Amino acid sequence: MRTAAAVLEKLLEFITLSLLIGLAVVVVAAVIARYLFNASFIWYDEVASVMLAWISFYGAAYAALRRRHLGFEGLLLSLQLPFRRLVFLFGEGVVCLVFAVLAYAGWVILEVMGSETLISLDWVPLWFTQSVVPVGAALFIAAQLLSLPQAYARMVAGQSAEEEEIAEEIARARQSDDATDGKP
Repeated sequence: MRTAAAVLEKLLEFITLSLLIGLAVVVVAAVIARYLFNASFIWYDEVASVMLAWISFYGAAYAALRRRHLGFEGLLLSLQLPFRRLVFLFGEGVVCLVFAVLAYAGWVILEVMGSETLISLDWVPLWFTQSVVPVGAALFIAAQLLSLPQAYARMVAGQSAEEEEIAEEIARARQSDDATDGKP
């Protein structure tokens, strides 16, 4: 399961970073075209908004895999262990159910779009641009399920992801200080 999580993490990192770099290139190219050449790309607004949506969906799945979404761990960890387990599993079930409904609705929307295309780029089908909804939702569910064992173990142990992140950053800072000690 950890291998699958590691593969998914690298895949989502690659996709999200590629989209982010691509969006930056599109925005910079549009600004240069507008201000230096007094021209504009007719497709800029449509493509940039689609890319931003893709970044949001794939980035959300990446954050879910790393368990970096907002949560109420303090409230959860304040509960007694038997009730904490129940609330944790209920919350995980609700999240997976919501994204399963989103994936289904996204799939239905893809069927409705049929042969429609983007307005500015009539060779790009809408099913391609909107496919991020069911695909992103499915990836989010996969990320939740793959990160579930670690999150459950951390919850049972009464540990907070935020406290772990702070400890990691302190260790990283100490390691950086140790590496620079004695060097001019």
